Order: sequence, then structure tokens, then C-alpha cells
Amino acid sequence: MLQASVDIDTGEALTERQKAVLDAALRLLVEEGDQLTMTAVARRASCSKETLYKWFGDRDGLLTATVQWQASKVRVPPVDGKGLTLASLTVSLARFASDWLKVISSDTSIALNRVAIGRAGPIRRKDGNDDLGAIVLENGRFALARRLKPVLEAGRQAGLLEFSDAEAAFRTFFGLVARDVQIRLLLGDRLELTDAAIGGDAVRATQQFLALYGAKTGPQGPLEPDDLRSSRPEI
Repeated sequence: MLQASVDIDTGEALTERQKAVLDAALRLLVEEGDQLTMTAVARRASCSKETLYKWFGDRDGLLTATVQWQASKVRVPPVDGKGLTLASLTVSLARFASDWLKVISSDTSIALNRVAIGRAGPIRRKDGNDDLGAIVLENGRFALARRLKPVLEAGRQAGLLEFSDAEAAFRTFFGLVARDVQIRLLLGDRLELTDAAIGGDAVRATQQFLALYGAKTGPQGPLEPDDLRSSRPEI
């Protein structure tokens, strides 16, 4: 399977052709839900089923790769642990929050999560397929935590954040960013999530997080949504 030989977690090891195939699979998930088949993906992506089996192993391998590819779109701007400042930490957290909200509110993520919820369970399914709920957790939420926790730890080591448990701090940040947005979208609520609204929500969530976990000095002045574009570190 592809995920055994390359790192899809960041999307950097995928070829452009593989990315196009995964995007085709995501579009089909939006249209067909759990009825997704290797034949349909091969037809939509204009490739052979043999190629799909070579890259992904089987249908569950393809679904796993689509989860990893979708989650890889939430990136953490690199931070310099030695030269980390409150301003650069704030921008990094807000950029992450903005990307996160854009991904979880997309039609593809909503469709993927609906399929995962329908196939979630504590044990291996009777049909022999892996639990997609566990796949989504491992390659979605848990993978994102692995990306952001080092940033939080760097903030603590730099004296900018104060917490005793990185997982608890991450869960707080997760709650402040996601709020009830994801569950409402999954239940069919048509939220108006423009780029401006997402940017504003990301900034507010970051400032709320810093108010809870920031070292005693707190954030140095308000951050505006436009700052996400003008102050984003180069990657």
C-alpha cells in the first residue's frame, strides 16, 4: 500500500498524478458517499484499476490515503524555537486554525466524515474492512495533533505559553477553533463560512487560547485577519 512506502501525512511525497487521483476520489465521496468503488475512481481519474491497486492496495487503502491527503492541507507554518516570539507564535497558531476551519468545512471533509461515522465501530467490521472511523481519527485529528504539539511545546520552552499537558492544551485549542461548526455541518446546517469569517474565527480562537495559556504578559496587541497573509512565515 502507498502509505507504507511514502509519507502522505504531509502530502510532500505524493506525485502530482497521485494527488489528482486522490482529489478525484474525494469528489466521488461527495457525490456517492459510501458507494465509492475502485472502478468509479479509476474512471473519474482516467487511470487503470491496476494502478490504483498498486498505489493503494485496496479500497480501504485508498480511503486511508484520501484522509491523509485531506488532512495534509492543514499545515503548520514553521517556527524557530530559538527565535520564537509571541508575534510569530500567534501567526502560526492562527494560520493553522484558519487552514483547519477551511478543511473541516469543505464539502469533501463533510462527505468523508459522514462516511466514516457510518462505518465507525469498536471492532473490525464483519465484511472484513477496516474501521474508517479509526482511520479518520488516526490520520485526521491525531495527525494534526502531532503537527501542532511541537509548536505548543516550543512556545512553552520559549516562555510564551504555560501548560502542564500538551494534549490538554491542544484539545482546548481544538475546541476553541472548531466549536460546534463541524457537527452542525455534518447535520446539514448551511453555515456561511466565507474566507473573511474563517479568518476572523481563527484569530478569535487564537487570542482566546493565548488568554488561557499565554505566559503572564499575554498577546502583544490584537491580531487582525489580514495579518495572516502579511505575516505568514515563508514555507
